[in-house]
Amino acid sequence: MAELTMETLVSLCKQRGFVFQSSEIYGGLSSAWDYGPLGVELKNRIQQFWWKEMTQLHENIVGIDAAILMHPKVWEASGHVENFTDPLVDCKQCKQRFREDMIPEENRVKRICPECGGQLTEPRKFNLMFKTHIGPVENDASIVYLRPETAQGIYVNYKNCMQTSRLKIPFGIAQVGKAFRNEIVTKNFIFRTCEFEQMEMQFFVKPGEDEKWFAYWREKRMEYYHKLGIRPSKLRWHRHGPDELAHYAKDAYDIQYEFPMGWRELEGVHNRSDYDLRRHSEYSGKDLSYLDEETKERYIPYIIETSAGLTRSVLMVLSDAYEEELLPDGETRSVLRFHPLIAPITVGVFPLMKKDGLPEIARRIVEELREQFTTFYDQSGSIGRRYRRQDEVGTPFCVTVDYQTKDDGTVTLRYRDSMEQIRLKIEELVPAIRQSIREYKRVGV
Repeated sequence: MAELTMETLVSLCKQRGFVFQSSEIYGGLSSAWDYGPLGVELKNRIQQFWWKEMTQLHENIVGIDAAILMHPKVWEASGHVENFTDPLVDCKQCKQRFREDMIPEENRVKRICPECGGQLTEPRKFNLMFKTHIGPVENDASIVYLRPETAQGIYVNYKNCMQTSRLKIPFGIAQVGKAFRNEIVTKNFIFRTCEFEQMEMQFFVKPGEDEKWFAYWREKRMEYYHKLGIRPSKLRWHRHGPDELAHYAKDAYDIQYEFPMGWRELEGVHNRSDYDLRRHSEYSGKDLSYLDEETKERYIPYIIETSAGLTRSVLMVLSDAYEEELLPDGETRSVLRFHPLIAPITVGVFPLMKKDGLPEIARRIVEELREQFTTFYDQSGSIGRRYRRQDEVGTPFCVTVDYQTKDDGTVTLRYRDSMEQIRLKIEELVPAIRQSIREYKRVGV
């Protein structure tokens, strides 16, 4: 199998309708990307897979959808106004701008530009939050921020969720939503952008039990990627050293994935201690402590955070699914081995010929399957070429209507991964596909 490059992945995403450059007809905006017909389906299915994993399968985790715009004091309390910065340097000669921590050490020491060899300026702090104004007058009193993370919306609603859902510690609150960061450097396709989506769950626990729950959620989050069908050899843990820990963290681990550009962070699992609720209690003047009704003990809960990038997960799934397979006839097959639950199209339906009533039968099958699965109808080209097109976009099942269908009511069901084909009655399609999805295991994993 040929090694996947980022160039190959970007080309595939554009050609097959997964991801497009934002505002491309105007030259594009390098920090933003649009999700096409297949990309939005893939992104939504990954989100649904995560949401089920984090809420439906846990009776003590509820969901929330907090507003993007929040009271500016939220970001003072969280430490973002003061601490959410990158060290920024400029080249006096070529005028390029860099994050100081991304420059090779030799260049940093000598204050030399890595591009042209010119002199670099002294580093200065650059806040990553986007500012805007609310109301008709633009002044300091009207400043609000586009949220740089979704977690704070959970913290300020912690008591609302606890009281209305009658939750008791330990419990969690999950959220999926947009976040915005004015990144100095945006690169590697959709890996690092100014606008992105996060999938976060904040789990509230009793102090002293935080390490137990921290270990629990590390195990659960790695299991999630295995369930998603990601190759274990492409996943690893990275523990933050003392110099890497964020100001709020007691301990922190990253799940890293080996992308085409190397090992990069995919998800963070953090022990945030009681920092967040204590700060919000201090800045808001509201009591955010928890009273244990059984023991009458009152305390500020510790928080175990699981924070994954949804858009980054899309890139991971595409990277992991892509394969070029050499077939016995000498042809090379490009295939995306998505788990069937997240594939943008679940079933392709084809009439063998565009005549003799075969398209009409195929159309009826499409209508029946659409109630259960995302389907795609195609009657153009040879049947082999149609199979290849569906392999390239990751469709796990294909149904072909041929002349035998008219005689005995059977069709061919083809499996993407093995290319095996079986014949079965039309009425058996739905249960057969459902069973295959339940039992799915990726080849070689």
